[in-house]
Parts: sequence; C-alpha cells; structure tokens
Amino acid sequence: MIVVGLTGGIGSGKSTVARMLARRGAVVIDADVIVHELQRTGSPMLGVLAERFGVEIIKPDGSLDRTRLAAIAFADDVAVNDLNAIVHPAVRAELAARVLTNVGTTKIVVLDVPLVTGGRLDGTTALVVVDTPVETAIERLVSRRGMSEDDARARLARQITREERLALADRVIDNSGDLASLERQVDDVWAWMHTVPPSDAAPPGDA
Repeated sequence: MIVVGLTGGIGSGKSTVARMLARRGAVVIDADVIVHELQRTGSPMLGVLAERFGVEIIKPDGSLDRTRLAAIAFADDVAVNDLNAIVHPAVRAELAARVLTNVGTTKIVVLDVPLVTGGRLDGTTALVVVDTPVETAIERLVSRRGMSEDDARARLARQITREERLALADRVIDNSGDLASLERQVDDVWAWMHTVPPSDAAPPGDA
C-alpha cells in the first residue's frame, strides 16, 4: 500500500484532481465526504455543533445548514478553533479506519485532505499540492460556488498560505491552465506515485 496526501487551497481544483486520480485507479479517501457523513441528520456531531454554534445552524428538516455554520464559525479564531476541535478528531479516526482497510494491498491510496497546519500528514510518504494563484481561486469561488468576494478571501485567509503548502510539496500540480494541461500533469503524477515507497499504517495526523 502506498499512501499519498493530496491537498490544495479552497478553489484550487483539488477535488477535480482527486476525481482524475480515481479514474486512473487510485483509492481516494475524501475528508470532505467524511465530514458530510459525520454531520448527517441525527448524528451525534450535529448535536454538538448545534450546542456550540446555535440551533439556527439546523434547517427545518433537521439537516445542517452549512452556509449558516460557516458564517458563524469562520467569524473569529475562537469559533474556528472550536469547530476544528469538534470535527477534526472524528475525521482523523475515520480516515485512519479507511486507510487500514487497504493494508497488505498494492493499492495507491490518496488522502484528499485540506491541510490546516504547516505539517505533513502522518501515515503518508509523499504529498501532492494542487496549486493555483490566489486571485484565480477567488474568481472560481465567486463564479462557481456563488460566494461573495469577501467570503472567498476570508475562507482563504483561514487556511495555511500558498507558500506554506508549496514548501511541503513533493510534487506540485499547477491548475492555472486548461483541462488538457491538468490531465497531462495528473498522468505524470500518477506515474510518479507508483515509485513512492510503501507507507506504514499510522493514522493521518492532520485533517
């Protein structure tokens, strides 16, 4: 088993790259998907979030209003830290459990995870960073996700910097060009992943 981390700032196109790698045969474990599963209607985490951030984050149908949660949780550093303290331990545990199901195989496991600190992912032997200029990322968030420019900039400001991510990278995928260029780079990175040393089964330490 080879475990490679995949990261990138919001609006970088990380999820697009993850889908391309999955088509090439990677086992992609997506931290964002895990978060949604852990926050499903009726889940224990949903109750904890409502207790901390208010019942207004729950929609009338009982599901999480992610837009409202984000507006509250990203308002200040204390709220962000509280959100992370609720979400991250459970996500790390689930990431580790899913990685362990691939132990003893020759599969390439890609952990699609947003880095929240300037550290490497435990249990991985390499890190791929999907990179795009900040202004390009903001334009994508505004045009494709319907965010305001102020919200997009605030989200980016809460993440580690582009420079910090690039300093950690073993390979960088430049997603500032067209789709054909991105496909070529993913082909190259996929071939390189087959040369990465096998990983141990340590649980991911950052999510």
